Amino acid sequence: MLRDDISTAVKEAMKAKEERKLSTLRMVNSAIKNADIEARGQGKPPLSDDDILGLLQKMIKQRQESVELYDKGGRAELAAQEREEIAVISAYLPKQMSEDEVKAAIAATIKDTGAAGMKDMGKVIGALKAKYAGQMDFGKASGLVKAALTG
Repeated sequence: MLRDDISTAVKEAMKAKEERKLSTLRMVNSAIKNADIEARGQGKPPLSDDDILGLLQKMIKQRQESVELYDKGGRAELAAQEREEIAVISAYLPKQMSEDEVKAAIAATIKDTGAAGMKDMGKVIGALKAKYAGQMDFGKASGLVKAALTG
């Protein structure tokens, strides 16, 4: 389970005295625990591996936005720190699909769901998220789905 892998990595980073990795993994563990507590408050079960993958992707996206801002602001040391965190978090995501693989998956999903127009976009995105969680950037994928459904 992904949660166990991250906890094990925290212990290994502690023993190896890898400060950046340790602090990043502790932050990831904290985010997972906070999401678990929030889910429990809503009467939901703890996060599944797919939910954790979504959380990790969200964390990476936040860091990518920070890197852009730090680069624009001339804060190279902070941008480098964010890039290191991205590398640590990315290690726990499955291999990302190439753009061609994403387009093929979208075409197959549109065919499988029988989507005919923009009104079916939610159905297509839902099917993609169920099947390819953690393997594609759904922000970019939604644009490609929109183009495929309108074109």
